[in-house]
Amino acid sequence: MMTPWRRHRWWLTPTLLILPAAILFSVVILWSAVESLWISLHDWDGFSPMTWIGFGNYVELFNDPQFYVSLRNNVIWLIMFMAAPPLGLAIALLVNQKIRGMRLMKSLFFIPLVLASVAVGVVFTWVYTPQLGLLALIFGFFGATAPAVLSDERFVTFAIVIAALWPQIAFCMVLYLAGLNNLSEELIGAGRVDGARGWNMLRHIVLPQLTQVTFIAIAVTVVGALRSFDMVSVMTQGGPFGSSEVLAYQMFEQSIFSYRFGYGAAIASVLFVIMAVFIVWYLTRIIRIEERGA
Repeated sequence: MMTPWRRHRWWLTPTLLILPAAILFSVVILWSAVESLWISLHDWDGFSPMTWIGFGNYVELFNDPQFYVSLRNNVIWLIMFMAAPPLGLAIALLVNQKIRGMRLMKSLFFIPLVLASVAVGVVFTWVYTPQLGLLALIFGFFGATAPAVLSDERFVTFAIVIAALWPQIAFCMVLYLAGLNNLSEELIGAGRVDGARGWNMLRHIVLPQLTQVTFIAIAVTVVGALRSFDMVSVMTQGGPFGSSEVLAYQMFEQSIFSYRFGYGAAIASVLFVIMAVFIVWYLTRIIRIEERGA
């Protein structure tokens, strides 16, 4: 006679395996998101009792000029970060060649990925130092004076994003290397028989097999651009005069330094909505592409 466990093992086993992760996700992510949304409807300094103000924090937020500066900077991050997947793919294609010395090149390109963001920020702060940094040496070679990019409101955000792109490109490179190692040799062989070479091989044989990798690379890159915080904190602390702030850093600054946890939660809620809209749109688009391909 079969026991209840044996009769229902086909669904009990996966359920029990998934349950711990589902509980952890629900408590850490979902409950925190709901709690943050609730806090955003209150005036709260983190210590005294919360005072209900409804959508007051959101009204103030949308009338705050700094919010639009931070939002604009997030858009700059997003646009510039979109260079990471194609550059990561290009480097992956380069170092995946069976040429002598490519293992060393692969290791060198991999280094930024294992460095902490704080370390990367400190290194690029030195690079951008007007008197002694690498940028100053390059400009000096041509007889010019290097601009103080981290002190210039026009260039500071672009300088920080360039620093953040270094490890992001390395991350995309690793993703594409994993994808390239799993390509179908049969399809590649069939393409060669049909005369596919170079760009045609890449476009019609290789890239279609990297669709899933590209999806992950773009999704992670976009989320990383929207939640950017650590590089801004290390390199400029949002300066000069708030010109390099992003939404995540503004949320941190308002919550920790100004003791306005309700206002900070409102910024977090807006950032969450932006991420959610992108993820839903992107997933829908990918599903449609997959259905057409099928």
